[in-house]
Amino acid sequence: MKNKPFWITEALKHLGLKEDTSKSKHNPVILQMLDRMGSFSDEAKAWWKDDETPWCGLFVGYCLGVHRRYVIKNWFRASAWESPEQTKLDNPAYGCIVTFTRKGGGHVGFVVGVDDNDNLMVLGGNQGNEVSIKPFSKQRVTGYFWPSYWIDGKPVKGVPLESRYDLPVLKANGELSSDES
Repeated sequence: MKNKPFWITEALKHLGLKEDTSKSKHNPVILQMLDRMGSFSDEAKAWWKDDETPWCGLFVGYCLGVHRRYVIKNWFRASAWESPEQTKLDNPAYGCIVTFTRKGGGHVGFVVGVDDNDNLMVLGGNQGNEVSIKPFSKQRVTGYFWPSYWIDGKPVKGVPLESRYDLPVLKANGELSSDES
């Protein structure tokens, strides 16, 4: 897609970023993202320093924050992204935040397309322990949200361009995402 939102360009820079699954070491890039939290808008600081703690909300918050978009207070909870400070959308738009339900919790990422089976293609962190683009069933969706701007110390709602609702069709391997914890 032409004219990608800045936060999507940021997110794409991190494709393939993996957590260190050894439990004795941690990916320094993920740790740097954690260190930045608390400096973007009015979000909470991270109180942990590891990459085992689910980090999908961290990834979304970091990508938005470095581009002066509003980061919700409890960015570490996927369901907290279903925030009244963001514009709730009826349909997915390229670059919107999408929240999901999953066994044991939730998940959050960015919509970047659909596959041939009309599943959402989601760019997110902690998808199989890495930043990836994976297909997700629309039945798992709990909401679509357009990120707010951070202006003069306040979140200011915006809306996507109409063209962002025309989602590109991306190739997928046919397997739906099932590992986001």
